[in-house]
Amino acid sequence: MEKAVKEVISTLLVIILTLAFYQGLKLALHTDTPLVVVVSGSMEPVFYRGDVVVLKGVKPDEIKVGDVVVYRSLVAKYPIIHRVREIKMEEVNGRPELCFVTWGDHNVVPDLYFTPNGVLDCVPQEAIEAKALLVIPKVGIISIKLRELFGFGG
Repeated sequence: MEKAVKEVISTLLVIILTLAFYQGLKLALHTDTPLVVVVSGSMEPVFYRGDVVVLKGVKPDEIKVGDVVVYRSLVAKYPIIHRVREIKMEEVNGRPELCFVTWGDHNVVPDLYFTPNGVLDCVPQEAIEAKALLVIPKVGIISIKLRELFGFGG
């Protein structure tokens, strides 16, 4: 009985420490999403499926051509991580704002960004969540395999 109690306490301690570490990353890196698992091959050979990318929150005017950013799309299940190829001003929701032309290093065409009002050929600044800071190779493959096993896709 005492051994079971120790195992439960150890497991709870690991969970609490993991959550505390993740919350600390969110604060330190100024983003709600400090880690993202690469789920496709669109950024090969820079990032591979299963790599975990550490992200840092940035203001739109801090993003430069060549940066790798993460953005949310209305039509994609997971955040998209692609390279900025061009920065321009675009009218979004009736006002001009920064808009980022992006595509994966392994892709041959720019991303399209779908809005309720139509399609843009760039990602508006409000969709950008963070930029890539560093990569931890293959650590996220477990997450991808679990998603596939339980029917959540890869």
